Amino acid sequence: MKPKISLVTLGVSDLEKSILFYKQGLGFPMQERTGGADIAFFNLEGTWLSLYPQEKLAEDATVSLDKNGFRGFTLAHNVKSEDEVEKVLALAQRAGAIIVKPAQKAEWGGYSGYFSDPDNFLWEVAYNPFMDLT
Repeated sequence: MKPKISLVTLGVSDLEKSILFYKQGLGFPMQERTGGADIAFFNLEGTWLSLYPQEKLAEDATVSLDKNGFRGFTLAHNVKSEDEVEKVLALAQRAGAIIVKPAQKAEWGGYSGYFSDPDNFLWEVAYNPFMDLT
């Protein structure tokens, strides 16, 4: 198995709202959807992000749909500077995200903050001075 993430799929409550958030709000490049498809794909640098109705995703994974609490994962977006962390968090907030943790020095020596998207998926925006993850 290659050590990479090729696709992250988020089970969303409102597909059109989430598409607007990621495409127009954050500026992610979206693959054209055909025939009213109930999935959207965004070709990102190094991986793909897909949005899929949460009920269908839970059904596909054969798990119960539980909307309470932490979802058990976060997504990370690494940038080249502390200033870029601030800029990305501000962009996300303008797009409708909720800043969950304002940017700050991290205990591991970097600089990061968190926002949640329209379905409360957590994104960390981080600058790591020890490893280039950009």
